[in-house]
Amino acid sequence: MGNCHTVGPNEALVVSGGCCGSDYKQYVFGGWAWAWWCISDTQRISLEIMTLQPRCEDVETAEGVALTVTGVAQVKIMTEKELLAVACEQFLGKNVQDIKNVVLQTLEGHLRSILGTLTVEQIYQDRDQFAKLVREVAAPDVGRMGIEILSFTIKDVYDKVDYLSSLGKTQTAVVQRDADIGVAEAERDAGIREAECKKEMLDVKFMADTKIADSKRAFELQKSAFSEEVNIKTAEAQLAYELQGAREQQKIRQEEIEIEVIQRKKQIAVEAQEILRTDKELIATVRRPAEAEAHRIQQIAEGEKVKQVLLAQAEAEKIRKLGEAEAAVIEAMGTAEAERMKLKAEAYQKYGDAAKMALVLEALPQIAAKIAAPLARVDEIVVLSGDNSKVTSEVNRLLAELPASVHALTGVDLSKIPLIKKATGAQA
Repeated sequence: MGNCHTVGPNEALVVSGGCCGSDYKQYVFGGWAWAWWCISDTQRISLEIMTLQPRCEDVETAEGVALTVTGVAQVKIMTEKELLAVACEQFLGKNVQDIKNVVLQTLEGHLRSILGTLTVEQIYQDRDQFAKLVREVAAPDVGRMGIEILSFTIKDVYDKVDYLSSLGKTQTAVVQRDADIGVAEAERDAGIREAECKKEMLDVKFMADTKIADSKRAFELQKSAFSEEVNIKTAEAQLAYELQGAREQQKIRQEEIEIEVIQRKKQIAVEAQEILRTDKELIATVRRPAEAEAHRIQQIAEGEKVKQVLLAQAEAEKIRKLGEAEAAVIEAMGTAEAERMKLKAEAYQKYGDAAKMALVLEALPQIAAKIAAPLARVDEIVVLSGDNSKVTSEVNRLLAELPASVHALTGVDLSKIPLIKKATGAQA
């Protein structure tokens, strides 16, 4: 089996080893990890900040002045997995003091190399820049060990030949001189400043008086402007009140119009209902009876039509029967007439011209009657002629033309009859 190991946020736990010769390593900080008995190994390394105090004694600067420099550095092991693995590879199993010594030697080496490139004035006067330079140069080297430089400051700089003291004395003298000059200039400036202040006081007083007058004038102008604005606002308020009253009156009128419209719509609806009622009433009292009467009349007309059709059919049948009877009678009469005509034809054929002549003579009175029919309606005929022989000649001419007319009408030549031929010759 195994154990569960816990670790706080200020240290890291490294679990190495495992089954089948595994070289897997687990890095845990601020958590827990499982380690098997016999086949797993657990080690811890501190993540706390380590304070170092690098010290370089009698290191010559770029000008050959030997200086002693002390500083203070804050470092710690980084927690990124790759960098933590690097730190564990180099420092696992060592105590904190051993780690401090390694990092301290590295910092002191870089501090010495940088001191040899700077002057005393650069180191003394700009310690922050000097510390920054040391931090930037040393950070890559300690970073490759998995160490991070959190801060580095120069604590003290001094020498054994009083070089810095001499610089201080010279600086002190310069400062003293500058102080005396400064006092004289300050007194001079104080007098000038006092006069300027008096002048400024008078200017301020005049300006204050001017501003007071301007303020009074501005107050009066503002007061007038306020009065004018108040009057304008009052007039606008009055106008707005009147406009609002007009709008309210307009709204009231619109509402009255809407009420009238609604009443009119209701009245129209009532009238429409009344029209529908009247229409229904007309349908019930007029249209339906009219339709019934029309239907009755149509039925009567249909009956009359059928009656007329039946009567017409009966009349047609009657006419057909009468026609058939008349046709039969006519056929019988025609047959009898034909038989009679046949007998007459046979008689005519037997007797010859004498029979034909007898027929013509029988027809002449009828012909004469038809010709004289128009003259029957004449009451009196007056012949205007003074010559009696003229009338006689006209009568003779008519008689002479009679046989020719009869021959043209009947085909019978009367001139061949002895009696008529004799009469005609006597007239001629």
